[in-house]
Amino acid sequence: MARVAMAMSGGVDSSVAAALLKEQGHEVIGLHMKLYHGPENEKRPKSCCSLDEAIGARTACHRLDIPFYVLDYQKEFRELVIDYFVNEYSHGRTPNPCVTCNKKIKGDLLIKKVDELDCDYLATGHYARISFNQETGRSQLARPQDLRKDQTYFLHGITAHELQRLMFPLADIIKPEVRKIASKLNLSAAKKPDSQEICFVPKDYRIYLKQELSQVPESGEFVSVSGKILGKHLGLPFYTIGQRRGLGLSDSTPYYVVKIDKENNRVVIGKEEDLYSQTTWVSGVNWVSISPPEEPLCVSAKLRYAHHGAPATVFPESENQVRLEFDAPERAVTPGQAAVLYQDEVLLGGGWINDSP
Repeated sequence: MARVAMAMSGGVDSSVAAALLKEQGHEVIGLHMKLYHGPENEKRPKSCCSLDEAIGARTACHRLDIPFYVLDYQKEFRELVIDYFVNEYSHGRTPNPCVTCNKKIKGDLLIKKVDELDCDYLATGHYARISFNQETGRSQLARPQDLRKDQTYFLHGITAHELQRLMFPLADIIKPEVRKIASKLNLSAAKKPDSQEICFVPKDYRIYLKQELSQVPESGEFVSVSGKILGKHLGLPFYTIGQRRGLGLSDSTPYYVVKIDKENNRVVIGKEEDLYSQTTWVSGVNWVSISPPEEPLCVSAKLRYAHHGAPATVFPESENQVRLEFDAPERAVTPGQAAVLYQDEVLLGGGWINDSP
């Protein structure tokens, strides 16, 4: 059996994952990351970084009789996740901090700590699966049994090398069964609601940005897709592609944000039909389960976590940049968000959406 470091969030998933590993005979060590414990954060029980979650992680480890350690990564979280979040919005892009956190913090930093603790593997409570492709001789990241809880989208930044060090004990279990196991083990997290929010951001992200931005964003022009000036915007960070509310513009049919023009400090406004595009570019592509392709590749491209995936063709332009051509125009393809590429159940790779090469 192996020596396994278990990332303990304090929720039901990581608690049950730890229990399953111990039941299988592994030597399990619980690790909880202290990332962001701001005062407003403590009032939000569904936040993954609240004090309640830290207490839950400690309680679960005590119940399971496994060692428990707290890792203080607040400085790293600030630099690698929060600063990235603010910087992306300030440049007219819409960030995905959960993807970045899974890569930079839960991936890079935590795997280094696993080595320091002389552990063989890092396990997490993600709903994901690792399979092995006999033909290519490499591990693959794949969807779990519970497709409704599939979290592979957030893990596309994990490298092929890191994947060999990971374990996902919940790969073959659906969420209701996880809660049943937690109840049988008398784990306090059994009825705890799932974390659903960005841990450091209040409901309206604009309030947070106003506090964090080093200078007040410069106002500029709302313009139509034809270039007609429609009004004034409050600053590029406060808008995202597909946004309809808070524009202060009226017409017989709704207006939407269709493009953010950073160079000219303009927000381009259009109608529903203007939100659709058939081509986008993806940079910083990390190929998890395959080698970088040299020929066009048919994929299902997932453009947001809740997106079902769009049939598309990948055209490689370099080892880590591709052009993505959708079979049919896609709505609100948003620069700064992740485009994650699948074939059937296997996650091939993913990167960051750009509106130009």
